[in-house]
Amino acid sequence: QVSLVESGGGLVQAGGSLRLSCAASGRSFSSYTMAWFRQAPGKDREFVAAIHRSGISTYFADSVKGRFTISRDNAKNTVSLQMNNLKPEDTAVYYCAASRWFDITTSQARYNYWGQGTQVTVSS
Repeated sequence: QVSLVESGGGLVQAGGSLRLSCAASGRSFSSYTMAWFRQAPGKDREFVAAIHRSGISTYFADSVKGRFTISRDNAKNTVSLQMNNLKPEDTAVYYCAASRWFDITTSQARYNYWGQGTQVTVSS
């Protein structure tokens, strides 16, 4: 069992930056692929970024590529999402998720544990 708690959301102007963090409790954090998803009002939840259990490989949605980075610290059981050059269309609730899948995956169905989410609002 893994429990995930996100933090770092807030209100920022377009072009600004935010750093989201996700703290995991439970066993074997380093064995999980970790990811961030987001859900904007009236839209389905979508994949944002993922990082392999080793921390070596990452993958990003095209909409955030070049602006967002994902990192993890397996010693501290944390995963972070650095968001730069934010746009109003990045406004959403951001969720941290953990997957037992052997590799990076964008499929929500392969993520076994989810956090409660943190709100990110980008004003124009």
